[in-house]
Amino acid sequence: MKTDRLQLTGFLLLLGCGWGLTQPLIKITVSAGYQPFGIVFWQMLIGAALLGTLRWRQMGRMPFTVKTLAVWLMIATIGTLIPGYTSFRAAFHLPSGIMSIVIATIPMMAFPIALALGNDRFSLRRLGGLCLGLIGVGLIALPEASLPERAMIAFLPLALVAPFCYACEGNIVARWGTAGLDPFQVLFGASAIGTVIALPLAVGSGQFFVPQSPFILADFTMLLSSIVHVLVYSGYVWLIARAGSVFAGQVSYVVTGSGVFWAMLLLGETYSLWIWAALACMAVGLSLVQPRVADPAPLGDTRAHG
Repeated sequence: MKTDRLQLTGFLLLLGCGWGLTQPLIKITVSAGYQPFGIVFWQMLIGAALLGTLRWRQMGRMPFTVKTLAVWLMIATIGTLIPGYTSFRAAFHLPSGIMSIVIATIPMMAFPIALALGNDRFSLRRLGGLCLGLIGVGLIALPEASLPERAMIAFLPLALVAPFCYACEGNIVARWGTAGLDPFQVLFGASAIGTVIALPLAVGSGQFFVPQSPFILADFTMLLSSIVHVLVYSGYVWLIARAGSVFAGQVSYVVTGSGVFWAMLLLGETYSLWIWAALACMAVGLSLVQPRVADPAPLGDTRAHG
């Protein structure tokens, strides 16, 4: 059991580091001039193709009903299209490390939404975590010396749209479920529908592009970030089934911390003391917001999961 726990912990660290890597990769992509809707289209197309290849034997059993189409449409819009557009737009203007820190607000935003939908009960501890998250955002936005350029502050609200969308998505799924779809069916269907929606948006807005030879670095970072996203998300789904949602939820710490590290390593970003203080507040806030409930799947359970 101890060996199993260590292996699962190592896998969680690997997932978090992979997820954190996508932030600087996207920064490189948008810095080359590629526009958000165009990037969203290619990411969803690559994701659908990769998932379809990995799970092609199950594709014939995909249930097509009004309810499943509604689930796919919801995940595609508030789980990818809207947060993808806003985060890619914000990533062009904000440091990659800031984007990684902002992602840590997802569980903090999810808490009041969960209360409104009846998914959770009020808790002073988790309210304290929400307050620390707000303080963390304030430490990024308010001090004059926090960001490299003061004009960047205008794009911080745009960066917060994505975590808000993810918080809504999680609560909607928790409240109404996924119409009997397993997580891989949800992700594939949402990616396929999202590709169909993103194409006219990209073409109509003039943001559509086709990578052409000779390929530039941004082409490879877009491809790599798309592949990494599908793999780590699939791994995250497996980890929830194998070790439970509470254990898997701790990946948030690793995503934020590794995202800052990758940005420093790959992009040479440096941060003020205000940003480090914001990161500390986010970390403590995450620890308070994380649920403390027993999961039905113990770490020592060796049963196989889909």
